[in-house]
Amino acid sequence: MKKLAGSFVGLYVLYILLSWLYLFVFTHPGVPDAFKGTPADPNTFLNSHQVLLSQSYSRIQDWIYFINIPFEWGMYLFILIFGFSYWLRNRASEVTRFSIVHTAVYWLSLSIVTWIVTLPIDLIAHYVSVHYGVSVQPLNSWLKDSLTSFWVNWVITFIMMVVIYYFIRRSPRRWWLPVWLLAIPFTIFLMFIQPVVIDPLYNDFHALKASPLKTDILQLAAQAHIPAHNVYEVDMSGKTNAMNAYVNGIGSNLRIVLWDTTVNRLQKSEVLFVMAHEMGHYVMHHLLLSMLGTIVMILVGLYITSKIHLKIVDKWGARLGISHVGDLASIPIILLIFSVLSFVGSPIESAVSRHYEHEADAYAVKMTKDPEAGIKAFQELTKVGLSDVNPPGLIRFLTYDHPTMLERIAYLQKEEKVLGKSKSN
Repeated sequence: MKKLAGSFVGLYVLYILLSWLYLFVFTHPGVPDAFKGTPADPNTFLNSHQVLLSQSYSRIQDWIYFINIPFEWGMYLFILIFGFSYWLRNRASEVTRFSIVHTAVYWLSLSIVTWIVTLPIDLIAHYVSVHYGVSVQPLNSWLKDSLTSFWVNWVITFIMMVVIYYFIRRSPRRWWLPVWLLAIPFTIFLMFIQPVVIDPLYNDFHALKASPLKTDILQLAAQAHIPAHNVYEVDMSGKTNAMNAYVNGIGSNLRIVLWDTTVNRLQKSEVLFVMAHEMGHYVMHHLLLSMLGTIVMILVGLYITSKIHLKIVDKWGARLGISHVGDLASIPIILLIFSVLSFVGSPIESAVSRHYEHEADAYAVKMTKDPEAGIKAFQELTKVGLSDVNPPGLIRFLTYDHPTMLERIAYLQKEEKVLGKSKSN
């Protein structure tokens, strides 16, 4: 098993080198010749220094993404191979005779260790963002958010692990089905409480002050038949220069939210286009469809995990100090499988999301009849976020849940010409 760990380290070093070559040598920033000089060309709305910054920043963040993927896998692999998992299981069992307390102690200890191990990469990503001026968040504030995320994720995942291992012990081969059935209401519940319980843990939300902008946003919502009676603004300017807006939540907790950076940096028409886009997700039921898609992916993931987990424990459990499939020491196996499956499924999820985002752009054009405002908004988003308008193909395939800015601006430019012709006729 230790030979496996050594092989992983060697392959990981080679992988880091190849990913660096791909991003910094084999791919070249810029837009195709057909788009040069168009509104999608960053040289038309950024100065030369900003263009270089956006290219450099994007490549560095992309490389950090590549580095982080197998790093997480290796972390779980080493925890298993070098006996930390079964050692931790033994220590947790000495605390008390109650199994749920064993699980809590084991899961908290493992979570703290994995948080500490991954913290340096997260810190580097934050430092890069601050260095390039995308983030303005002080380190103490960033650490506070990181710790908040730790505890929120810990509570959610602790509940998941208690349920998963309860059913694994009852039915080692078919535990995936009852876990999935319970995951459905749990997923819906999390979506329901997110806007009013989870999100406010990170930022301050307040109703957007009465203004013509707020009136127009609510009028757009009324035209879209969205049952919203208020618009919320979130204070993000103390953390980032980037901009965002969204509609989230379900039922009575539905919220229309604007970052204050969006309100401060965009013109009224541009904000309205962005909000029309977000409302398009609601009107076309993208929130519901995404939730259903998540539920289906959870089903597939749990089924595959149950089969692989059982085989690994049967074949290597004794060598890893794992006595049976319901042993807490096997949790890193579950986490490793989840992580790999999440990576494998992410291109599918991203492709579906890109389709939804394009539909929302089309809806915003239809609703506002102002694609020019959309072009200007996307240009400003690119500027403050130092986004790469035309990222490398592999990055787009793996990580982009929106069409590239090149694609979005080119589409809006086309729609602008169509609208211009219809008005002239």
